[in-house]
Amino acid sequence: MLRRAVRLLAQLTRQVAVVQYPTLSTSTVRHLEVIALTPARLLMVVITDSGRVDQRIVELGDVIDDHQLAQLREILGQALEGKKLSAASVAVADLASQLGGAGGLGDAVGRAATVLLESLVEHTEERLLLGGTANLTRNAADFGGSLRSILEALEEQVVVLRLLAAQQEAGKVTVRIGHETASEQMVGTSMVSTAYGTAHTVYGGMGVVGPTRMDYPGTIASVAAVALYIGDVLGAR
Repeated sequence: MLRRAVRLLAQLTRQVAVVQYPTLSTSTVRHLEVIALTPARLLMVVITDSGRVDQRIVELGDVIDDHQLAQLREILGQALEGKKLSAASVAVADLASQLGGAGGLGDAVGRAATVLLESLVEHTEERLLLGGTANLTRNAADFGGSLRSILEALEEQVVVLRLLAAQQEAGKVTVRIGHETASEQMVGTSMVSTAYGTAHTVYGGMGVVGPTRMDYPGTIASVAAVALYIGDVLGAR
């Protein structure tokens, strides 16, 4: 869904679109599925309310039957579903220490919990989705020779993430022009950004990066509309 949104925003504005992946601190485990690939090999799928899907393979030390698989699914689901990822990681760690044991279901719980813990706590750096980077080269003359530094800033992500992190209110669009980005790499650009999320939760920031000469009214309207679309989709889940 976020990939569609970033492509749409780039097409609407003819600029570079940026969407921040949902921050882990705001995501909630919506569903956990455990599938037996073999009696000693499992596939676990974690789905969050923000659309993140993570798949993990668990190699068991002992085989389990269908009844034990159902028990494992119920134990993990009760521990995780409906919890924020930070709380879910604590619950998983508790499972590993309390129920992990030798053989059968105990072994499966311990190994599954260990793998889940890795899934829940890794990738702590928020990442960006980019769309329409080719639009930079089409508008190269508008950037005054600073195109290389802009591309480096987009690739490194740090500057853009810092600017997006300042977006704390969904529906409010911010425009930063030139030096207002507080970055030498981005001084030849403007950034139009907002936050996306539901009525009660901000999941991340999004916006466009383009030359200081751009269609600001049209860009602001497009950013606001796509952010609203993402929020509506997330709110309906």
